Amino acid sequence: MMSKNLFLKNFRLPNVFALLIIVFISCALLICINFFTIKILSANRAYVNGESHYSKGQKDASRHLITYLYTKEPNQWKLYTEELKVPQGDGIARRTLLAAGDNQVVRQGFTTGRNHKDDLDDLVWLFVNFKNISFLAKAIHEWEQGDNLIDELSVIATQINYKIEHDILTAADQQKYLSQISDISDKLTINERNFSNTLGEGTRKIKSLLIITNIVFILIIILSVCSYYSIMVRRLLASKKETEIKNEDLIVVNRELDRFVYSASHDLRSPITSLKGLIEITQLEDDIDQIKDYLHLMHQSLAKQDQFINDIIDYSKNKRKQVIVEPVSLKELFDEAIAQLMHIENANKITFTQELQVDHIQSDGLRLKIIISNLISNAIKYADNSKEEMFIAIKTYIADGCHKIEIADNGIGINDEFKDFIFEMYFGTDKNKGSGLGLYIVKEAIEHIKGNISVCSESTIGTKFTVTIPNSNGI
Repeated sequence: MMSKNLFLKNFRLPNVFALLIIVFISCALLICINFFTIKILSANRAYVNGESHYSKGQKDASRHLITYLYTKEPNQWKLYTEELKVPQGDGIARRTLLAAGDNQVVRQGFTTGRNHKDDLDDLVWLFVNFKNISFLAKAIHEWEQGDNLIDELSVIATQINYKIEHDILTAADQQKYLSQISDISDKLTINERNFSNTLGEGTRKIKSLLIITNIVFILIIILSVCSYYSIMVRRLLASKKETEIKNEDLIVVNRELDRFVYSASHDLRSPITSLKGLIEITQLEDDIDQIKDYLHLMHQSLAKQDQFINDIIDYSKNKRKQVIVEPVSLKELFDEAIAQLMHIENANKITFTQELQVDHIQSDGLRLKIIISNLISNAIKYADNSKEEMFIAIKTYIADGCHKIEIADNGIGINDEFKDFIFEMYFGTDKNKGSGLGLYIVKEAIEHIKGNISVCSESTIGTKFTVTIPNSNGI
């Protein structure tokens, strides 16, 4: 039962708050990524839309300039200058963004380029923050070449206008200028197409990246949520199992308590009843020697009750007090226990030997005192009076990284049929020699300090108890 409790106590599940943080961060990142991606796509759309105005303005300007070249109508020149302002405005915006960043000149340039006022923020934002990104840098390069061609077209238009105003334009000039305008227009068409294709390619890449990113983060969120619920279910199951084990422990404890109360009340009353009877017959007795015998019996009853009360106190301390690891001297505990137990019958006839390879250790002093006192007490009570020499040998040493305590005697030993029951509550081979709580308390105390105890005994030969105590790191 205890091993199950230790397993549940030591079993640790992942921190669910980490999963919740992952879900929160993933959702936040997903929102941010989608927001900025949509903003980039919106800005791309605005640039593609602006390119259509740029292209239309350039083509209309070229058409009006060619008409003006042959008709010499001032109205056509006016229309030409109006249409050329569209690509020129975009050119001004581009150059100003590269030189000075966002300002009123930039926005006025984009407005002249017939871009919608609601798209101005996106146009400026994309240019300022992503002008060095490959697809946009390539598009800006095409844009720059287009602006250069617009400047060339403007120079040609100025020459045409000068010759028309001074009436020096010849048929050869008309043919030459027509060829130059057509050549510039063809080059601009290629630039404009490349600009749109580059932005389109970038948009497609962004779309693909957005889809992949969404899938990755959605999978992270799904896996985190599934892990969270899986952990919570496992915790609920573990909690349920722990509750069931605690309920089982409570049932065992209640049964143990009922048995303890019943036996304790009986064992506490028994010496009192015996004393009352001895007192009554002593009052009727005149023989001094007989009275002394009765007094001796009274003393034995009181000693038995005193021992039982001490066992109950040890039982309560062992059950209630927390384990406190502290420096402990084993020699002091042995000497104190022997001194306090010398009142037991025949204790003064026993030879005590101590062979201590280990003295000072880190452990729970209270429980070690209970363990040592009970084991030595048992060895004294069950000494074999028929033997000429009675001894109790105490040894301490280190084995397998643990502290070992051996308490051996040449007492009456334990019969084989009793060996499996000696650590049970109220089990005793001779009720006149103890309460039956001693070894049960020893077992409980050793379990509290995560040690163990073994017994080797042979009837009429003697008994040896070996206590294994872990080092301080193991408690």
